[in-house]
Amino acid sequence: MSVSLTGEDVLKVNDRNFKDFGDGDIVVLDFPNNIVEGKKGKGGNTIFAFNSTGASVNATVRVLRGSDDDKFLNGQLTEYQSDSSFYTLMKAEFVKRIGNGAGGISNDIYKMDGGIVQKIPNVKYNVEGDTEQAISEYTIFFANTKRTIA
Repeated sequence: MSVSLTGEDVLKVNDRNFKDFGDGDIVVLDFPNNIVEGKKGKGGNTIFAFNSTGASVNATVRVLRGSDDDKFLNGQLTEYQSDSSFYTLMKAEFVKRIGNGAGGISNDIYKMDGGIVQKIPNVKYNVEGDTEQAISEYTIFFANTKRTIA
C-alpha cells in the first residue's frame, strides 16, 4: 500500500519564506506548454522536438492583503514599473512535502528563475462578508523551472 500525506509546503521568493497566505489554493504552478512536441510522418516515422517554452510556469500566489508578503510582491512590481531595464528578475523555490505514512518524507521541489509579476492584483470592496476582498492574488511568470524529488 502506498500513501501520500501532504502539508507544511514551503514557498520562497528571492530567499524570502512566505507565510502570509490566504485560503483555498494559495500556491498554484501552471505549466501551459508541452516540454516536447511530436508529429507522425510518412511511413510511421515520428518527429520529436524539444519545446523550450515547456519549462515556463505561471505561478499564482494568494496572500493576505496588506501583509508583509503582499508588500514584498507589490514592491517587486513597483521596481519593475520604475525601471524595467534595470529590474532584477525573481527566483523562487516551491517545496511540496510528502509523507509516506511511516515517518518518511520526500520533497517535491520546483526551482524557478527569470520571474516577474505579470499584473496588478485585482481589488474589490464588498459589504456582504466576501472574504476575497482581503486577498491579493499575484500571477508571476517564471521563464525556467526544474523539478526534482528528493
